Amino acid sequence: MSKDKKAVDWDARSIRALRQHLELTQSGMADQLGTRQQTVSEWEVGLYEPRGASAKLLSMIADKSKFKYEA
Repeated sequence: MSKDKKAVDWDARSIRALRQHLELTQSGMADQLGTRQQTVSEWEVGLYEPRGASAKLLSMIADKSKFKYEA
């Protein structure tokens, strides 16, 4: 992600869509992010939203995989 892009507010819908775009299970995505499957599940049901390094990493993965999302 380049410096001039705004930070993305990752919501449940966009996280699930990114995971499906990557053809990953919640466990697979958690492995890629270095987090727990439960964390990915909590993001996808809207219990929590990723922030800080997790949100930045999601944006970097989305950019690299050519996932369309709003910045």
